[in-house]
Amino acid sequence: MTETAQLLLLIAAAALGITAILFILRRQRRDRDSLTRETPYATSSEGQKRCPNCGAYNAWTDRNCVSCGKLLPG
Repeated sequence: MTETAQLLLLIAAAALGITAILFILRRQRRDRDSLTRETPYATSSEGQKRCPNCGAYNAWTDRNCVSCGKLLPG
C-alpha cells in the first residue's frame, strides 16, 4: 500500500471518528435537555394508571377510568 493510500485511509478514519463524536455529543445534549424540562405530574405513581382523557389517577387494576369511564391503556 502506498503512502498516499495510507494517508487517505487515515484521513477517512479521522473524519469518521469526528463525525461519530459529533453525533454522540448531539444525542447527549438532547437527552440532557429533555431531562431538564419540568412536568406538572409527579415522578412516582406506583400502583396507579393515569387516564389519558381526563388525567385522573386510577388503581392499576382498573380497566375503565373512575372519573370519565373511558378505557385505560395497559
